[in-house]
Amino acid sequence: MGRQRKRVVTGEAVPLPRKDEKPSVFHRKEKKKKTDIGRVFINISIGLCIFSLIWFFYALYMRSSLAKRVVTLHPSPPVLDAHSSSAKVSPERFWGSYRPQVYFGMKTRSPKSIVTGMMWMRQFSDVDVNLRHTCEQGDHLQSYGWLMHDGINFGVQEILDSDFALITEFVKRIGGDHGGDWTWRITAKQHSSAPQAPVISLMFYTAADTQGSLQAHVEEGKRLASITGFSEELGNFKITFRKPVTGGLSTTKYASYNYLQTVSPGLDKLTDIVKHSLNRRFVYSLPSGEKRHYIAVDTYKPPHHQNHQKPADTRKESDFVVHQVTIQTPFQIEVLFESGSFHDRPNQLVGSIMTQELEKRKAEFDTRFEKTFGLESKGFSQAHIKFAKAALSNMLGGMGYFYGQSVVQSVYNEYPLLYPDGALFTAVPSRSFFPRGFLWDEGFHQLLLSKWDPQVTREAISHWIDLMNIEGWIPREQILGDEARSKVPAEFVVQRNENANPPTLFLALQELNEQLSADPDKAAYQMTLPFLRRLFPRLKTWFDWYNTTQSGPIPNSYRWRGRDKDTNLFLNPKTLTSGLDDYPRASHPSEHERHVDLHCWMALSSGIMASVARLLGEPHQDYELTHQVLSNNSLLNELHWSEQLRAFSDYGNHTQSVSLQQEKVYVPPGQPRHQFPVARLVRSVRRAPKLQYVNAFGYVSLFPFLLHILQPDTPKLEYILRDMRDSSKLWTPYGLRSLSKADPLYMKRNTEHDAPYWRGPVWININYLAVRALHHYSNIEGPYKEKAAALYEELRTNIINNVYKQYVETGYIWEQYNDSTGRGQGSHPFTGWSALTVLMMAERY
Repeated sequence: MGRQRKRVVTGEAVPLPRKDEKPSVFHRKEKKKKTDIGRVFINISIGLCIFSLIWFFYALYMRSSLAKRVVTLHPSPPVLDAHSSSAKVSPERFWGSYRPQVYFGMKTRSPKSIVTGMMWMRQFSDVDVNLRHTCEQGDHLQSYGWLMHDGINFGVQEILDSDFALITEFVKRIGGDHGGDWTWRITAKQHSSAPQAPVISLMFYTAADTQGSLQAHVEEGKRLASITGFSEELGNFKITFRKPVTGGLSTTKYASYNYLQTVSPGLDKLTDIVKHSLNRRFVYSLPSGEKRHYIAVDTYKPPHHQNHQKPADTRKESDFVVHQVTIQTPFQIEVLFESGSFHDRPNQLVGSIMTQELEKRKAEFDTRFEKTFGLESKGFSQAHIKFAKAALSNMLGGMGYFYGQSVVQSVYNEYPLLYPDGALFTAVPSRSFFPRGFLWDEGFHQLLLSKWDPQVTREAISHWIDLMNIEGWIPREQILGDEARSKVPAEFVVQRNENANPPTLFLALQELNEQLSADPDKAAYQMTLPFLRRLFPRLKTWFDWYNTTQSGPIPNSYRWRGRDKDTNLFLNPKTLTSGLDDYPRASHPSEHERHVDLHCWMALSSGIMASVARLLGEPHQDYELTHQVLSNNSLLNELHWSEQLRAFSDYGNHTQSVSLQQEKVYVPPGQPRHQFPVARLVRSVRRAPKLQYVNAFGYVSLFPFLLHILQPDTPKLEYILRDMRDSSKLWTPYGLRSLSKADPLYMKRNTEHDAPYWRGPVWININYLAVRALHHYSNIEGPYKEKAAALYEELRTNIINNVYKQYVETGYIWEQYNDSTGRGQGSHPFTGWSALTVLMMAERY
């Protein structure tokens, strides 16, 4: 068939349209239709543009809003009242040794406190200037630490320097409206082995921190007799520097005096200011008649920076006064602080009056210590008891009061932001190396302190929880104030809001809860109920934050965020957020990971949330259900039991075929090698990773046992007890090592600069949890009760003996202990969680 043709009427021509003829209705409709479609397209385009603009500005608003959340504090009322740390509300705790980062100093629990402290140096030594002030491992002191400290009224510290010892003592007397009076006594003695009595200079100082004023009062030309001052928190006050005397507190000894009155831009600059004010022009007359030039404070001369490359310090300057006394040992000096509002003091707290008060406080401390821990009744020697008192006292003497702003960042912030100003009353892990607050350490600290003084624990937890933001996040490392920041490398300053830390504060809350339930009428426990009531709204948010932000890839699993992302440089990328740093996890970090330790922390936390909610009459069913689900041993086995290892394990994208290899740097022929990058150690992966259990046996494998998640009749408990006792795996004569000797990463460096940290050494916090768990399983019915009891006795004895032995031999309690020799290693003194040895001695879990 051909094409279909148009039908045309024959005999009639088709007329052409005339120019003046209007378009037909059909043509007008066609044109109108085209116009309407055009308008629709224009309208749609305009609408899309408007929508895009609205969406753009909404996205900007949301991003801005989300960016602000990281620095927006939680809206519920703070746990602590605004003036809870003030002299009027808490006068007995107002003044204290709340400067753990210095060898000896005091301040108040207020944001901009007047601070006091002591520096010293040995004259005529081989070293030009050996000034001691902040606690530094590089000072190589034989030993230093509190021998007795009750956390409130008094403290006695011993410092052993090269050829002399300093005993620093303080005692307080409450009175007036500003925290009352206190007195220091410093006793200096030469070591018995020293060939001659050393001449030393003590420098007592007082510094304001942006508010308050100080006035020096000088006698005899250059002896600073006293300082008077005023501040908002203290009102008027006076600090008197008494003349040094012999040990008998009778005869005044010959001494040379110097003083410095200047200003400081910040407390972190005090040491530098003193160093830059030293001069050798002064002459000291020895008892033999010999005259020698000595070093003393003179006039502060700021260091000169060439070309002014260093920016000027723009902070507000505050008064800073130093009193230096140079004298040959032995001698004793007292420094007296008197509050202007203490009008009815019976006498000055000096000389024999101070001695009487100090002896009274010591006797009370001894009585209370035995009543609390019962070590004498357990048959411990006096030497062991002295060690235990020092361990407790160093944790109490390591309590610090910090104020300032954290530096934080979220994924919605291009640059770090300053967190709102906040205060923190907390124990510190180490006065020399970690003199600041760490979230997961603090839960362990408060396990010990809650036995001694529940009020300290309530206040410390309150301060931590009050630092929470609207999301429920608490920065895990608190670097507050200039002094704290000066001790932290720049790469660790910024805190990121996706990163958690083990919620160990729940352990301390569990202890407070159990104390109250066991003895609700005891005065020390009665404040726990109102404390928990104020705490609970924030505690719910904190738990929810963990439960959502740290959730894992499948229901009821959990994953630590914040693992190191540069897999090229790390043998096994660190998980700092877990607290166990370089402990082996999946070799290739991914969203598919499941972490067994975090699962157990959440099981523990949900159970404690349920018990606290039940105590307060709050809804507890959801927490109870969560606890039942997470504690279900079948679920735990399904998510984390490795049949190959016969142990609980993490799960993730993993291979064991990794090693650190020297990278190859190509140097063209004839080119000098030094012009090319230095060859680094980089990771070599010999076999591709796959999703599997991470077969590393160590501390992480024990967590279902450590936190009492395992049922007492499960065969999995038998495997754990057997492997714990295996000396080719975790067992040592000094405690449980952190990683099995059979593991490929045992004692392997993580980078060329990072020595093994949680890959073998013995850590006391996890060993404490192990001893505590063995005690638990040995006291409930089950087929492994007797095995747990035997291991409990053996492990407890090993830990106590080694920590005590190392303290006697080295003068310190240590961060960790060598799993081959038992020697203390790492930072020292470390009287954070290593002081939990006291609870093992007392068998108080």
